Amino acid sequence: SVQIKEPERNKKAVEYFRVNQHRLQLGNVGIELIKKNGQKAQVSDIQNINQKIDLWTGIITSEFTLEGTPVKVWTASFQNSDKIGVKIESDLVKQKRLKVFVKYPYPSGQFLDEAAFYGNADKHSTRIVSSNSTQGLIEHQLQTADYFTQLYFTDGKLNEAGKHYFVYEPSSKNKTVELSVEFSEKNQKTSKSLFVDAEKESISGWKNFWESGAAVDFEGSTDKRANELERRIILSEYLTKVQCGGSNPPQETGLTFNSWYGKPHTEMHWWHGVHFALWGRPEILEKQLDYYFRSFEKAKKLAERQGYKGVRWIKMSDNDGNESPSSVAAFLIWEQPHLIYMTELLYRHNKDKKVLEKYKDLVFATAEFMADFATYDKEKNRYNLGKGVIPAQEVFPAKDTYNPTYEVAYWDWALKVAQQWKERLGESRDKKWDDVISKLAPLPVQDGVYLSTESAKDSFTFPKWMTDHPAVLGALGMVPESPKLDKKIMKNTLDIVWERWNWGHTWGWDFPMTAMTAARLGLPNKALDALFMNIQTNTYLKNGHNFQDGRLRIYLPGNGGVLTTVAMMLEGWDNSTGEFPGFPKDGSWKIKAEGFEKMP
Repeated sequence: SVQIKEPERNKKAVEYFRVNQHRLQLGNVGIELIKKNGQKAQVSDIQNINQKIDLWTGIITSEFTLEGTPVKVWTASFQNSDKIGVKIESDLVKQKRLKVFVKYPYPSGQFLDEAAFYGNADKHSTRIVSSNSTQGLIEHQLQTADYFTQLYFTDGKLNEAGKHYFVYEPSSKNKTVELSVEFSEKNQKTSKSLFVDAEKESISGWKNFWESGAAVDFEGSTDKRANELERRIILSEYLTKVQCGGSNPPQETGLTFNSWYGKPHTEMHWWHGVHFALWGRPEILEKQLDYYFRSFEKAKKLAERQGYKGVRWIKMSDNDGNESPSSVAAFLIWEQPHLIYMTELLYRHNKDKKVLEKYKDLVFATAEFMADFATYDKEKNRYNLGKGVIPAQEVFPAKDTYNPTYEVAYWDWALKVAQQWKERLGESRDKKWDDVISKLAPLPVQDGVYLSTESAKDSFTFPKWMTDHPAVLGALGMVPESPKLDKKIMKNTLDIVWERWNWGHTWGWDFPMTAMTAARLGLPNKALDALFMNIQTNTYLKNGHNFQDGRLRIYLPGNGGVLTTVAMMLEGWDNSTGEFPGFPKDGSWKIKAEGFEKMP
């Protein structure tokens, strides 16, 4: 559905479905501090702040002082429930000047929702269902959402301190207190658990994570970038496990705050999820693929509505696959082959026929749409993609655009893989798919370089066409080499993109994508230069997050891109030769690696 912007009534209707359904912040948990004069402490009153996370155990330790009195807080997450455990140690507890609050925000309905909007207090309700000296249960009702917050604590009481604001007041017997806070859809009795229980689960869960899958060590390298690359890798592993390891395709800012109204974007699923399989943790990726089963019927109806066979995966949706209106998303197509790519990675992991049986209906329906979407040009005896598409480089207008290079290459590869699935299952090849494969438009070339799209003859002279994602490079990088592609021409394309692109108007995953292209072209030094390009959107903060701008302070496709690219540079790709083919062989990199999977 396109995003109608007038008349006003239609605009409001479209905006409603653009915003809803969306990810909901269940509640905010924090500490309320009271100064000696009885007033609530403000941010400026907090001094000597020191906070760190132990990546091996997942435990956060926070230390600070209030008016000279130390406070130390340990926080850990339970691994199989929406629950945290907290331990606090401070004389402020004994002095009744430290409380723990649970506060319920209201969704802002904006593009960016940081879960800090406390207006519209009369539009939702909260109440204490039960409480005693060691537990308290709160119910929160917000439109169709009705859920519970269960607190367990060592000793004290739970009070309602304001509208949608509840505080746990510890008893003053000692200076240490433990508690747990759990959010759940149902009012179900759970066993009492405190920080010590969360600590055990966290230590065990993270130990299992770090001791599974792949690992790399650059110790002894003389390239000054080695330590920074290792830092980005380790922090990205942690961040993507926490933010992108759930049962749905993640949104681009994960669980930290809502962006794009809290909607997952399926075209980003490749960047969020592929690395899990390449790092030997395919089970994390597979957990998310249930989304495609849940949304299958809606994707099928979308294809039918547009006159196509098969399923057209929805670019911007909620966790149930409901479509969100967008004047860009409605015309994107590069998300369509992702399902084939991701399930192929699952199959390659151990060549298990059960994977083929489980996902064949999804793969074949995806390929059926892709073949039907291609339009036949009788005059040139070929199939085209478009007009009526917006490529991954979103600056091109749908009405004029056809045969974007990256999408054509990806279409070709994915349809061939779908045919391989047919053969592995003992089925006949699909004749229509073969016809499209054999007659799919060639990758558009002009003056010895690949164009961004066949319709943009001025791809590298018109300034606007040299902004946003340099997706033309994805035709060899994200997409494996194919007979349709000439590596010499792609080398020329990489050179002209490198020289002319407006890199200040790019996104975090553009740098890993460029690095993958360079690696496949046998240019390891250039691959590293791409990974470390000094551009704002290629910034990795102290906490490991990929910073874009003041609005998108975190951007997880960048983190996933780093992990995917490093895996590919280390383990290689089908038909690559030698050890660590994406790294220089000049002795500047000392590498130990294990557990990686080859990229297609």
